[in-house]
Amino acid sequence: MSVLNVTEKDFDQVINSGKLVLVDFWAVWCRPCQMMGPVMEELAQEFDEKIVVAKVDVDSNESLCARFGITNIPNMKFFKNGLEVANIVGAVPKNTLVAAINKNL
Repeated sequence: MSVLNVTEKDFDQVINSGKLVLVDFWAVWCRPCQMMGPVMEELAQEFDEKIVVAKVDVDSNESLCARFGITNIPNMKFFKNGLEVANIVGAVPKNTLVAAINKNL
């Protein structure tokens, strides 16, 4: 599975998918966000069928940013059954995200 581009319209449906959902709040102009892009793609492939990996463009989805208090990006939030279970802010090594995924699966 590839990374889903999520908007305000389908966000709640995605985080209530019944799977662990990793949502990357990002922006095109953000260099650290650009660095995390390939990592998100890798995670989507490696954890295919186990998790959903989604991206939210902060510039196009301001109400989601307000709802979740997004003030710094990249900001990776993990959701299970619609509830936030973990949060990682900033560009981090892939193994940091893998550990959070494994902890919350």
